[in-house]
Amino acid sequence: MRAEGQAHIDRIEAALALVRQSLDWERALRRLDELNARVEDPTLWDDPKQAQALMREQKQLESAVGTVNEISAEMSDAVEFIEMGEAESDDDIVIDGLASLQKLADRADADKVQALLSGEADGNDTYLEIHAGAGGTESNDWAEMLFRMYSRWAERRGFKVETVEYQAGDQAGVKSATLLIKGENAYGYAKTESGVHRLVRISPYDSSARRHTSFSSVWVYPVIDDDFEVEINESDLKIDTYRASGAGGQHVNTTDSAVRITHQPTGIVVASQNDRSQHKNRATAMNMLKARLFEREMAEREAAAGTEYESKTDIGWGHQIRSYVLQPYQMVKDLRTGVTSSAPDAVLDGAIDEYISAALAQRVTGETVEVEDVE
Repeated sequence: MRAEGQAHIDRIEAALALVRQSLDWERALRRLDELNARVEDPTLWDDPKQAQALMREQKQLESAVGTVNEISAEMSDAVEFIEMGEAESDDDIVIDGLASLQKLADRADADKVQALLSGEADGNDTYLEIHAGAGGTESNDWAEMLFRMYSRWAERRGFKVETVEYQAGDQAGVKSATLLIKGENAYGYAKTESGVHRLVRISPYDSSARRHTSFSSVWVYPVIDDDFEVEINESDLKIDTYRASGAGGQHVNTTDSAVRITHQPTGIVVASQNDRSQHKNRATAMNMLKARLFEREMAEREAAAGTEYESKTDIGWGHQIRSYVLQPYQMVKDLRTGVTSSAPDAVLDGAIDEYISAALAQRVTGETVEVEDVE
């Protein structure tokens, strides 16, 4: 087997191994057998809600298991095809076989990411909050760059993007903003982006052209529906109304219709200003609060199970997940996975899928990567 072909095989086998690990393969096969038997039971639809949940689970497992088996079979066929070509000294057959392996490796990588989205709320729409760190105009401008990056990323994936809240900076940029991203698996894809993002560049606001470091935080949490029970005591809430601000005169209300809710036991703050109706903004903010509390509970469960859970409250040194360096050289490096790009313009235009894929895989393997931060 040529080195090129072996490289494709290694990619495919690595992707399939990760999927099997994420599924807990033997348990998944047993569970699929159980579900197949359950859906044949004529009494299943006596409880329509439970039946729908079981059918969803069966469909997801069947798709994941079927994909692994299909890719494995196609890989074996391609290898046999190449070996036949090599035995007959037919380069055309070998070249065709190698091309098939490459396409299969690309498919395995794409399907791997889909299979990793198996969390309780991964299929849901998502909220994505951005908050500027200390630093005034510099950090506000960086927060707005992130706002654009995630908007572009969502649009690239065919997701629908709405601005729920936008607090403009005093001179430029944004102090805080919340996006609502709608689409299949929106939360599952975006969830690993929570954390502090660091920018290093020559400041366009500094007449001395000095290098500045800025921080902004991102927090991602799923949109939840009535199927997810979250109890909230009204007495725990501090509700404020204010006049909304927006970028370039957009989304600006002339009345105090924007709503900010503080959940005092946890310190969680959410806000909505997207509607001119205070009542509708309050309802949106309450849904956001429920989602934040649900995400908090999921994180605590992961922590209890031994998964590392990092606080996202400190926006500064030592808490960043990714560094974006624009000067004196150009590099974007993820400090969790080691994924690096020398094309920050592309990353800031929404090309972040490689970072997302690596972070999702790391959640399954639990492997940590020792990476030196970029200056």
